Amino acid sequence: MRIDAETERLLRDLAPQALGALVRRYGHFDLCEDAVQEALLAAAAQWPDEGTPANPRGWLITVAARRLSDQLRSESARQRRESTAATLLTSDELLAPAPDEDRLLDQDDTLTLLFLCCHPALSPASQVALTLRAVGGLTTAQIAGAFFVPEATMAQRISRAKQSIKASGLPFRLPPESEQAERLRVVLQVLYLIFNEGYTTTSGPNLQRAELTGEAIRLTRLLLRLRPDDGEVAGLLALMLLTDARRPARSGADGALIPLAEQDRSRWNQAFIAEGVALITDALSRMPLGPYQLQAAIAAVHDEAVRAEETDWRQILVLYDLLERLAPNPMVTLNRAVALAMVSGPQAGLDLLDTLDTDDRLAGHHRLAAVRGHLFEMAGDYPAARACYQLAARRTTSLPEQRYLEMRAARLRADPEK
Repeated sequence: MRIDAETERLLRDLAPQALGALVRRYGHFDLCEDAVQEALLAAAAQWPDEGTPANPRGWLITVAARRLSDQLRSESARQRRESTAATLLTSDELLAPAPDEDRLLDQDDTLTLLFLCCHPALSPASQVALTLRAVGGLTTAQIAGAFFVPEATMAQRISRAKQSIKASGLPFRLPPESEQAERLRVVLQVLYLIFNEGYTTTSGPNLQRAELTGEAIRLTRLLLRLRPDDGEVAGLLALMLLTDARRPARSGADGALIPLAEQDRSRWNQAFIAEGVALITDALSRMPLGPYQLQAAIAAVHDEAVRAEETDWRQILVLYDLLERLAPNPMVTLNRAVALAMVSGPQAGLDLLDTLDTDDRLAGHHRLAAVRGHLFEMAGDYPAARACYQLAARRTTSLPEQRYLEMRAARLRADPEK
């Protein structure tokens, strides 16, 4: 089934709005989500031939409501739930709003839906899958393809997530004000997980999945429209844009990884850089400081350097120092070690890396070995650098990263002076 890009964008924008309208009125999150997916498939099949309806949002809600009515009737008949059957509405009744329902159908419940899909009771993998399906409007097959798992496996994951929401009895409403900050933190984590999986795919033959980075950016733009004065939402969008701006130059024609220092910066997306810099500049000037803002500021320093040699590593190191105090974690320390090496020499960076060897969260990660190899190479210890690159290549499950690391090790071995 082929649809044009504009129709696909419209359907993805409308998917959470249609789902929110149904769940708000009828409950049954799991059944409503299935009904909306069926309505999206119907739209994808009919709109290209028949034209986009005058009210596409109303069309989706109407069709999904009819599907839901059929599902509820079938469930009622199967389980003989007379009490449920007595409350079922006819298709005509579904189309006739109850008092004040026009307001409900006009309301955008996307933020509520995001909070629900990213509920802390769900595992991170379930949060990502459910967000992509319920809020992103992706089909199970599309999500499975993006994460290189069988469609049946992804279907089970999504089904379990929906059943968990159903069993929890969570109401479809925004969490109390006292819980919103923590819940929003989880939402941002899920969106960043989606982006990172697209930017550097954890396994398989592809270095990156543009459909995932694009979806993460789209959803974060949507979230910023819903929360325009939230500095961390602005920071995350800026970080995504400033990072994704480099994507056209990150791989060669053969798909091989090209590191930041060797990229053709003329291929970077200047529109994304300009938008990202404007976002982070505004956020830092008027909003409380947060980790995503600091990461975006670091990305902006990289992107604004015309050549790799002109990168302001001292400023980057200061920003990493702030980030490590504000949100300490081993990946921040790993990146700070690179900045420290660029400012104070490779041995300073290597000494900092040694502190991560006992951290179970990173000790066996291929990136620790890869960064250590890079710093050993900077220091002129080529045998140690080769060993680290080879170790990192064995640990990664990304084929492009594996080939790049093996190439670095082989290059050191081939040079007689190394």
